[in-house]
Amino acid sequence: MERKNLWTTYSPDEIRKVESVSEWYKDCLNKGKTERECVRLTVGMAKEAGYKDLSQVIEKKENLKAGDKVYAAYGEKSIALFQIGTLPLEKGMNILGAHIDSPRIDLKQNALYEADGFAYFDTHYYGGIKKYQWLAKPLALHGVVVKKEGTKINISIGEEDGEPVMVITDLLPHLAAGERKKTAGEFVDAENMDLLIANRALEGEEKDAVKKYVIKLLQEKYNVEEEDFVSAELEIVPAGKAKDCGLDRSMILAYGQDDRVCAFTSLRAMLMERTPKRTSCCILVDKEEIGSVGASGMSSKVFENMVAELIFLTGDYSELKVRRALANSKMLSSDVSAAYDPMYACVYEKRNSAYLANGMVFNKYTGSGGKRGSNDANPEYIACLRKIMDDRNVAYQTAELGRVDAGGGGTIAYIMALYGMEVIDSGVAVLSMHAPWEVTSKADIYEAVKGYAAFLDAEFEE
Repeated sequence: MERKNLWTTYSPDEIRKVESVSEWYKDCLNKGKTERECVRLTVGMAKEAGYKDLSQVIEKKENLKAGDKVYAAYGEKSIALFQIGTLPLEKGMNILGAHIDSPRIDLKQNALYEADGFAYFDTHYYGGIKKYQWLAKPLALHGVVVKKEGTKINISIGEEDGEPVMVITDLLPHLAAGERKKTAGEFVDAENMDLLIANRALEGEEKDAVKKYVIKLLQEKYNVEEEDFVSAELEIVPAGKAKDCGLDRSMILAYGQDDRVCAFTSLRAMLMERTPKRTSCCILVDKEEIGSVGASGMSSKVFENMVAELIFLTGDYSELKVRRALANSKMLSSDVSAAYDPMYACVYEKRNSAYLANGMVFNKYTGSGGKRGSNDANPEYIACLRKIMDDRNVAYQTAELGRVDAGGGGTIAYIMALYGMEVIDSGVAVLSMHAPWEVTSKADIYEAVKGYAAFLDAEFEE
């Protein structure tokens, strides 16, 4: 394929559109640093765009007709948006699916302790990270504490001006002779990646005085007791807002762009006004980074149950119609691609790599080695997508995840393909993927919105 840096092709008006989309996207990243925050943000946007809560539609025993828009959230962990098309649901849907969880550090349930005059939170990392990248960085605490009587307390510490940040300490180089002899994967012990949160002792206390000062602060500011951490979900993420990257401001540096760069661009495309023939759908799910497990991951039956409810509300229900709706659907598994990095060229194959500012990316397969764990999309489906993108003037590229046998990775594509629907991975190229700060191109973000919108509008001849 011919590769072209998109900045050389844009008119001044298009560049303004690129910047407008990018500013909106950065704002989403700043407000959605956890999956719960992403779901709350999505619900707010959906309501503004005229979407109804599916649970309320069910409760009121309303019917759904062409043009109606509904959303269905599983707690605050995953969410799906639907716009009903003019064709029966059993003819299939056009589905965008992305994940809203990102690699991070989680608090353990028995988290708070004191050691030699410091108070710490005990941690457990989540997803595939290079542990050393999280040391000596300003970190924020986000999440929810649920008290035993059911009160839910949202926590966010370290993001606003004037708020304190926390840190996982690193060993000074002067004492690191033994550390240097270890591999990068060995020299950071995960059990030592605890979050430093305090050093001030509570006056009048002899034992655990620093820990007791922290407990006092938590009680006064958040009404949180130490025992409440047992029923909490608290995540440690990099502190700070998304930034323009590069002297030319052509890129974005931010936490969590895998996979929120695909989630938010999919959401923006879904919220656009349209009158679809095929029902449109955008799914934003949890737990992809640890195998798509659990009730809020793509492996659960939650999405299938949502589709069953839609079938019931749009006509005569049958299990066969649910199966047909899923089997006849087309999907873009919207997940990121590894961007070619000249600093690490040895692990890429240049002809089949994704490049920043070259458009959205299609990955026929992911997996590892001999395509293990991949979906491997059908060429007939890819041909349809090529025409859809070309007809809407969407810039796109194709890629693999690095050199054969260099590594590998997976997405939710293979899970949705179990229904028999056509699925392909499609997303945005990312530099420094899974690092605390990742890099994307504004041009690729803009093209992804265009591409996802074109896909949702597609009619797909049967």
